[in-house]
Amino acid sequence: MERNPEHGPGPVHVPFGHIVANEKWRGSQLAQDMQGKIKLVFEDGLAPVDFYLSTRCCILYIKEADLVAGNSYRKRLVRVRNSSNLQGIVIVEKTQMSEQYFPAIQKFTVLDLGMVLLPVANQVEASCLIIQLVLEQAKEPNKNPFLRKKQALTPEPSLLRTVQQIPGVGKVKASLLLQKFPSIQQLSNAAVPELEPVVGHAAAQQIHAFFTRRGQLFS
Repeated sequence: MERNPEHGPGPVHVPFGHIVANEKWRGSQLAQDMQGKIKLVFEDGLAPVDFYLSTRCCILYIKEADLVAGNSYRKRLVRVRNSSNLQGIVIVEKTQMSEQYFPAIQKFTVLDLGMVLLPVANQVEASCLIIQLVLEQAKEPNKNPFLRKKQALTPEPSLLRTVQQIPGVGKVKASLLLQKFPSIQQLSNAAVPELEPVVGHAAAQQIHAFFTRRGQLFS
């Protein structure tokens, strides 16, 4: 398999219609629920990645216990975020026990890193979601709704709340920003002149400075 450990996780060859899974998931509830519905190939040495959907698209799975234990999961996310070879999707178990920790991982993943975050209740729900991702990836990779945020009149509530955490951005401005820039990645890459027509000069400078500071943290 094609990997470059010295520069973090890299692309892995994934046969069409398959998932390449980290060996640690063999025998798990998640893997068992996917068996028979999608073809799984188990491999060692995929860390920090849990599943590869395609050569350049991967999943990082954050368990309930990982959230409760602290912030150690952040290193895994940053490694994938900093890899120019991969697009990472983060699936996190949002349960009654881990719900209080969810806002922190949501902010870190979506706002700070610009990655896609998908909450699930348990591994059974996660298996259905991963199968759906694989099927969408196989049909039309460029139109996969989980990988590419579509512009909508009403932004996703969780995304709207996340954008509101930017200093100087309230509910109205957050909604306007997401109309123009429908994903955190697009918003973080926007220049001040692009932001000004939406929120004005002062707020545009604040937003640009906010993302610039965070970009420097993970570069």
